[in-house]
Amino acid sequence: MKKTLFLSPPSFDGFDGGAGSRYQAKREITSFWYPTWLAQPAALVPGSKLVDAPPHSQTVEDVLKIALDYELIIMHTSTPSLANDVKCAEAIKAQNPDAQIGLIGAHVAVLPEPTLRENPIIDFVCRHEFDYTCKELAEGNSWEQIKGLSYRDNNGNILHNEDRSLIHDWDSMPSVLPIYARDLDITKYFIGYLLHPYISFYTGRGCPAKCTFCLWPQTIGGHLYRTKSPEAVGREMDEAKAIFGDRVREYMFDDDTFTIDKQRAIAISEHMKRLKLTWSCNARANLDYDTLKQLRDNGLRLLLVGFESGNQQILDGIKKGIKLEVARKFMENCRKLGITVHGTFIIGLPNENQQTIEETIRFACDISPHTIQVSIAAPYPGTELYQQAQENNWFSDTSLVANSGIQMSTLQYPNLAGAEIEDAVERMYRRFYFRPQAIIPIVGEMLTDPQMLIRRLREGREFFSYLRDRRSQGTAKTQSIVPRTEVPG
Repeated sequence: MKKTLFLSPPSFDGFDGGAGSRYQAKREITSFWYPTWLAQPAALVPGSKLVDAPPHSQTVEDVLKIALDYELIIMHTSTPSLANDVKCAEAIKAQNPDAQIGLIGAHVAVLPEPTLRENPIIDFVCRHEFDYTCKELAEGNSWEQIKGLSYRDNNGNILHNEDRSLIHDWDSMPSVLPIYARDLDITKYFIGYLLHPYISFYTGRGCPAKCTFCLWPQTIGGHLYRTKSPEAVGREMDEAKAIFGDRVREYMFDDDTFTIDKQRAIAISEHMKRLKLTWSCNARANLDYDTLKQLRDNGLRLLLVGFESGNQQILDGIKKGIKLEVARKFMENCRKLGITVHGTFIIGLPNENQQTIEETIRFACDISPHTIQVSIAAPYPGTELYQQAQENNWFSDTSLVANSGIQMSTLQYPNLAGAEIEDAVERMYRRFYFRPQAIIPIVGEMLTDPQMLIRRLREGREFFSYLRDRRSQGTAKTQSIVPRTEVPG
């Protein structure tokens, strides 16, 4: 077995490890998700080590000291972080030319050939669902025989082996929680709407929804939701309780749509109740009252819900599969049951204009989830949104993120410029949070929980700093743009 390092490289200040992976931008407040995509193959490789540099404030120099002892280094990358991650790989190779360095992640799953061609320092990439590909690399198997592998041979030729099948026996997949306990400091991971310390992980992969913008189902996980049985998850939570005791205040099931199988979700929630554990999960805004009540009675505290837009035409265009009136009823039921909701919204989806932006802001204020996140539509390679943007010449000349890490709009439309999309993000945040309906519950939280008081004060400072950075970034961008008389393309 090769000495194997699984690495999430250092990046710009505030670069979030979002959604169990590397997020595309700096968040509004300090936010770090667990590196679950790396932890899962690490759990398959005995003696491996997981390093998640961003939340642990580890520099390239810190990583170099660690990497010196390893033969095989597998790094998670993303579209906006690729150039930065390649620089880290170059530094590792400079001190240890014999090290084998490869990449995993959605970007290389979709673009293995150009990734290897444009970055000769990278020896291989693991395509799509890569866990067992990593395991076989660590076992020293012949690269020609490893499914799902694209690599550079001794003559510099780029070769692509046949695809690897998706994993269906999830009960046989080892838990990532012992890897977290061994290699990560759980106090370094923050999410604004989750209790601290928290832990997030998956009980399966894949999502049956067909949202055009969503990265993971279209590039790695697929649209078939493959899961661990409730009994296997129950054993995993027994192990979690034994490892972490009462140190963890909340467990987050980060499956794309954890509640899509209602009976399975209820069965898992019964294990959480047995262990007296508080938990949260991702959900679609169409869960019925009775299911919500059973989950709440079994320890559910919060639901993370993607509402995306307040305009039905936009929702239909992105194949969201949700009606606005159903989402309103869902929020009404959550409020009745005392379930906290964190709502996520996206500005700049196809058919967006100033009127639809206003509809989204009003919709968010009307349904009034406890907290919100407002993102800019990000057309990642491998998604239907990316293909649409290419076909319709919607791409601007803007990167997904600025040098500061602030997310920028790489899309523009005939009736909506990228700068208008970016401005709408701040406008929506201000309109939503500067209301008594939003402020009063947050203040109440602060008054009843001393830890929350400290957190919210810190987050408030970070939030206003983020808005200032976004405004200054937008001003600099506007000043650098030559006015055009027509839409490009």
